[in-house]
Amino acid sequence: MVSSSNVPTILCAGIAVQDIVFRVEQFPQPGGKCMTNEFIVVSGGCAVNAAIAVARLGGRAHYAGPLGDGNDNVSNQLMAEMAREGIDTSGVVRVTGATAPVSGIMVDAAGERMIVTHRDKRIETARVADPDRLVADIALLLADNRFPELVRPVCEAARRRGIPVVLDADRPTVEDDPLFRIPTHVIFSGECLRGTTGLDDLSAGLQRMAPRTSAFLAVSDGAGPVRYLAEGAVHTMPVFEIEASGKIVSLVIGCASSAPRTPKPRIVTRPSRSTPSATPGT
Repeated sequence: MVSSSNVPTILCAGIAVQDIVFRVEQFPQPGGKCMTNEFIVVSGGCAVNAAIAVARLGGRAHYAGPLGDGNDNVSNQLMAEMAREGIDTSGVVRVTGATAPVSGIMVDAAGERMIVTHRDKRIETARVADPDRLVADIALLLADNRFPELVRPVCEAARRRGIPVVLDADRPTVEDDPLFRIPTHVIFSGECLRGTTGLDDLSAGLQRMAPRTSAFLAVSDGAGPVRYLAEGAVHTMPVFEIEASGKIVSLVIGCASSAPRTPKPRIVTRPSRSTPSATPGT
């Protein structure tokens, strides 16, 4: 049992989304319709999903990221849900006149997803007022790259203090993105790595990115193995299987930051306290 004084504080910085999730047997054809077996509205987004996972696993979770102002019902609902999960939201930046991102998601019987997202451009103007204060007492920073101008100063502040920084590279960008030079670990989604490098081969994509950063590099690929670079070579690590049930299954993507030291990952299962997001990030 870890004492409360030894519980790590992890800051998750990036996007918060309200997910409207529909469970269907199969996706409709273009122009078609289908009935849903299950319908839920939940909190989602890379950073928020990570914060929920940290809190449920017994860590101290903090979230920092942009939301709409007090007149936006979706933003208020996201704040209330994080409070119920025990997540510290003192790092949230409320943007006057803006609204929170919303995603419509269909999940079929095989667990595949189709996602459409609305994001208010005004929310991209958000900035953290005091990044150094935000990271002062944390053990690790996990940031996604959906709002790079907001998270970059936070990542820099953490690195100045010698704090490990894990970047969830979820949004395709450019190979020389300055954000890649800051973290200790960069974990790509397959979509992001392919979109960033223009290479379909994920192993080749990791090798392509290696000269751009001194960070540990890895990439997830859905049900395929996780690939990571170690001593100049690409290695693989199998993902664990998920047996879908009649309920919507939460697929919270964890970072592979421990891959070089622990080739066989430890899988932790937990009951759902409340219905979690069906999407890792949008």
